[in-house]
Amino acid sequence: QVQLVESGGGVVQAGGSLRLSCAASGRTFSSLAMAWFRQGPGKEREFVAAINWSGANTGYADSVKGRFTISRDNAKSTVYLQMNSLKPEDTAVYYCGAALSRYYYRDSAEYDYWGQGTQVTVSS
Repeated sequence: QVQLVESGGGVVQAGGSLRLSCAASGRTFSSLAMAWFRQGPGKEREFVAAINWSGANTGYADSVKGRFTISRDNAKSTVYLQMNSLKPEDTAVYYCGAALSRYYYRDSAEYDYWGQGTQVTVSS
């Protein structure tokens, strides 16, 4: 079992920044690929960013590329999402996912564990 706890969400004005954190426990963190997904009001859960076990490889949705950065600290068993130049359309509940794989996926069905989510609201 893997437990994931997200933090760092909140309300921010357009153009602002937030950093989300996801702390993992229960399994060797460096054996997991990690990702962030989001679900906006009335929308399906969508891929945001992912990172492989070492942090050497990352992937982003086109909508966030150049604005968001995913990173991980294996010593702290934590993955981060730095979000800059936020837009109102980034408003969503952000979920952290963990896959029992060293290599990341863009499909939420490939992730085995999920956090409870953290709300991000961007006002215009």
